[in-house]
Amino acid sequence: MGYVFSLVLSREITEDEMTTLKASCTGAAEFGTDVLPTDTEVTVTRMDFDDAVSPTLADAIESALAAVTELPEIRVSELTVPGQPVGDEGAEAKEPVAAAAGTD
Repeated sequence: MGYVFSLVLSREITEDEMTTLKASCTGAAEFGTDVLPTDTEVTVTRMDFDDAVSPTLADAIESALAAVTELPEIRVSELTVPGQPVGDEGAEAKEPVAAAAGTD
């Protein structure tokens, strides 16, 4: 298991866009549907990452964000980072962190 986090995109993506994102991201991403945090009537794509390749959590997140910016008219509306293991595998994780970004 690597660095775990989720991105909620500003809209639902196409199969071609999903293929592009899979090729661009360094970590393994699972795609699903969700609703926009600011408008539950808007269906969007959620990307759940488990990045065992990147050297740091920051690098993993930056890689995912850079991949999303390659697609036109798509923004990240929410980033969720649950507690991550610190140091040894048995160490306790910190509290989850969530951040929301505007879709404009």
